[in-house]
Amino acid sequence: MKTVLLFLAGVLGLAAAPPAPAQTTPYRIETVASGLDHPWSLAFLPDGRLLVTERAGRLRLIEPGTDGRLQLRSEPVAGVPPVLARGQSGLFEVLPDPDFARNRRIVLSYAHGQPQANHLRVASARLEGTRLLDVKPLFTSLPAKAETQHFGGRMAWLPDGTLVFGMGDGNLDRTDAQRLHTHLGKFMRIGADGSVPADNPFTGRSGALPEIWSVGHRNPQGLVVAGGVVYAHEHGARGGDELNRLRPGANYGWPVVTGGIDYTYARVTPFQTLPGMEPPLLQWTPSIAPAGMAWYDGALFPAWRGSLMVAALKERSVRRVPMADPARGPVGAQELLFRELGERIRDVRAGPDGALWLLTDSPQGRVLRVVPATP
Repeated sequence: MKTVLLFLAGVLGLAAAPPAPAQTTPYRIETVASGLDHPWSLAFLPDGRLLVTERAGRLRLIEPGTDGRLQLRSEPVAGVPPVLARGQSGLFEVLPDPDFARNRRIVLSYAHGQPQANHLRVASARLEGTRLLDVKPLFTSLPAKAETQHFGGRMAWLPDGTLVFGMGDGNLDRTDAQRLHTHLGKFMRIGADGSVPADNPFTGRSGALPEIWSVGHRNPQGLVVAGGVVYAHEHGARGGDELNRLRPGANYGWPVVTGGIDYTYARVTPFQTLPGMEPPLLQWTPSIAPAGMAWYDGALFPAWRGSLMVAALKERSVRRVPMADPARGPVGAQELLFRELGERIRDVRAGPDGALWLLTDSPQGRVLRVVPATP
């Protein structure tokens, strides 16, 4: 089988992921919380608490105990809207409002509906103590789909206060990622109240859904805004995982162009590039199965500053991708981190304390904090 893969990679011109050097920055990994059911997303609140989503539909609080140490609250947050949890579907991202300290508002993304007719939904709510109040849907994808795969679900605030989020192609008719009458395989942009910004690239275009911000995505799983630049990554099939710089109205190619092949080892397309379609900043073949992503610019690890941190499920690692200015993109060799854990890493976050935080993807998932090793 290895020979077959190498042959196909050679035929299709697929570039293997560059070798990464051994890690050179000493660190220590602490377990902050454990026993979480496939934790998916981590968020920091200004009062020192943390929020964690569990794919099964629970929102959990990590808060300082009487001894000042962080601990997982035993009872989930009440008031979470009903979530469809089956296959890859469930509760995805939790994202605090930029003005959370004043308005107590968070945004959730999750699978909504029934297995035979489901959607990606984005909703806002107010967090009061350990309960969500005033839950309000902001977006529900169209049309309903019949499979519980390729939801996307990552979200980020843009500097202008609008919300960008990704949705996968549903793993059905993959060419829907190129069609403007469906949200499948797209990034969307909406206002904080769910309204459609007037300057969205397809607003007013006949037959196009106005929330669409970019097209041609397979299953986006990482999203970061750094210095006003929007970075996203997505899963390929067998290879062709991509890191992209998102631009409004741009087409990122799936499934017309890709660096991967299908799970059957057949070609998805003969094209890796075409005019009018954005090439990726980076491509990973063989697949690393990228999950969460963070921008690290903290003080605890000076050698990591100015890097994207990419969680990888299949590779069981975090890839550090050193970045230059937005026009030049990635620079230097990638570095593989935390492979000694031997665990699927679902999310990675840069904490306000300068530490790097990880979520492990398992029925007994953990919240981990990475700090410099002590002499």
